[in-house]
Parts: sequence; structure tokens; C-alpha cells
Amino acid sequence: MNTAPSPDAATAAHLAEQDPASTVPILEAVDLRCEFGRSRFRKESVVHAINGVNLQVFRGETVGIVGESGSGKSTLAKALLGLVQPVEGAVRFEGDDIGRLSKESRRHYRRSVQAVFQDPGASLNPRKTVGRIVGETMMLHGLATRRDVRRRVGEVLDSVSLSASYYHRLPDQLSGGQKQRVAIARAMSISPQVVIADEALSALDVSIQAQVVDLMNRLRAERNVAYVFISHDLARVSEIADRVAVMYLGRVVEAGPVDEVMTRPRHPYTKALLAAQLRIEPAGNGQRFNVLNGEIPSPKRLPSGCPFHTRCPDMVEACRTVRIEELESPQRPGADRLTHAASCVIHRQPPNTARQREIG
Repeated sequence: MNTAPSPDAATAAHLAEQDPASTVPILEAVDLRCEFGRSRFRKESVVHAINGVNLQVFRGETVGIVGESGSGKSTLAKALLGLVQPVEGAVRFEGDDIGRLSKESRRHYRRSVQAVFQDPGASLNPRKTVGRIVGETMMLHGLATRRDVRRRVGEVLDSVSLSASYYHRLPDQLSGGQKQRVAIARAMSISPQVVIADEALSALDVSIQAQVVDLMNRLRAERNVAYVFISHDLARVSEIADRVAVMYLGRVVEAGPVDEVMTRPRHPYTKALLAAQLRIEPAGNGQRFNVLNGEIPSPKRLPSGCPFHTRCPDMVEACRTVRIEELESPQRPGADRLTHAASCVIHRQPPNTARQREIG
């Protein structure tokens, strides 16, 4: 596997000395495959939503997941939360397959892995006050009693910069940013180890997005919580993530430290995503990327070979036949988390044999 030297290597070694658990993933997907619509009579209608994803999340870090609509990001989030059952592979929490947890262990997992969803209005019960929304969650997990719940909720609201006056308010009395803060407060109220944020900023104004990002970064520093931050907005991901995984058609096609991936992308799909982002000034490294044409293929009829070859401007004949599993496997279990890897034939070829195209 090709590896790029990273200035973070010394930092990672130092963290490992201070906290051995930092080298062990708290949550991981291992060769994860998820399908929908399979039946004995309609095999051709099966949707291959996740196709062999390997992903590791370590304590106190933020892993960004990016890709177009239909790339499998939200299905991956649901699988990590245990809301979608894989047909192959596993999701592991603290090393244990979540599909085989005992009742007691599953309760611990449910408390430890929380979610913040895209639409804060839809994720909050409109008939319950903020106090009940947050307080009932704490009481359910034994972290508050009826006697002290109001005080405990007040402390949680204060941690997300909401005053105690919000305790009796209903969701429809809140702005979009305030609703998302309540959703974050609910997730954080039970001291989770991992928070999965699925497009948690996309429904908010840009100025509010920045405030929520600052809030999430502060809570991570204070509580050593890990985030899986799922978004189509590469700029926001670059602000909050330590590592990033790029998904296409249910697979991770590139992964590595966020600065490496954003400034020196290796996979043609990642380059195209970056080219589609609006920039005020040109990229400082002088790279010029291809513009992505066409639509993502149907997950019911996956292309042969590399799934991106039908849209790739750098495609060579090998791309039609070489299976992606035979290439580099970003974020495979046991891999160095600082590795920058891409599943691409072109990337593995010597520069003088790869067909390169750039836009003007």
C-alpha cells in the first residue's frame, strides 16, 4: 500500500503513549455490505447500498464521510447506529459485533453511540418541551431522577449555549439553530463516546452552521467524544474532520488525513468533487481538476470493475475489469489510521503510463 508521510505521525505516537486506547477503534465497520429489496422473486431489484466498506473511528477524533447523494453515506450512518442490518460484514463497538451483543451490552452501546440528524425539527417531538426532550433521555439511561432532572438538564443546555429559560419551550418556538443545539444537547446528555452527525448542518443557514461547528469542536475537546460527520459539503468537513473517507456507489474510494485528501487527492472522483466546490481563490498547489459529468449509476446494476469507470475522464481499459477489492483498501482493519490511500488503477500506475486529463 502506498503511504504518504504525515506530520501527524509523531502526534499519533505521543497520543498512543499517553492513552493506549487511542490506537484501538471505538467503532468500526468491517467489510460491511447492506442491501435492500432482496426477495426470491425479484433479485434484479436489489439495491446494493453498501459494498464492502471498512471504516475505523478512534476516541476523540472526527471522521468525515463525503460523497454525492446516492453514495451510501446515510445508509452507512444507519448501519453504524444499528438501524440497518448488514447482509455481510459487521459493525463493531469496542471490538464486539453489535449484532451479537447481550441485552446489557446493547444498552451500553445505545447509550454510547448517539445521533444528530439532518432536520432538527423532524427529530424533536413537537408536543414535548425542551426539558422533557432532554430530561427523559437522561432518566431513561439512569443519569437523572425526577428530583434533579431540571438541574441536570439546565447544565446540559448551558453546555450548548442555551439558557435555562429554554426548558419550557416547545420546538416550534425555536429557530433552526436552536433546535439543532437541543438535538446536540439530547445526544450529549448521556455522555456518549461517539456521535454520528448525518448532514447535521445542511438545513441551517451558513452563519448558524459555523456556530454549530464551533460548538461541536468545543464539546469534542471537553469530552473526548468522537464524531462521524457525514456531509456533502467538503469545506465544512475540512473544518471539523481529522480524517475523511470519500464514498462512491456504496464504497470508500479514498481515505486519509483530511488535509492530505483535500490538498493532494488521488482518486479521480475526489478530484472531481473538489473541482465542483466554489472557491474564492485558486488552489495554492497549482492542481487543476476534472469536472465530473453524468449521473451516478443505479445501485441496482453496479458497473463491473471500478464502479467509477463509467464517469471517469482518466479511465483505462483495466478500470473496466479490475475489481476494487484487488486495489488498495482504504481504512482496512488494522491499517495505520494516518495512511492516505485510494482505490484507483491510475493511482497505482507509474505517472508516465497513466492517462492524465485536466480542464482549462
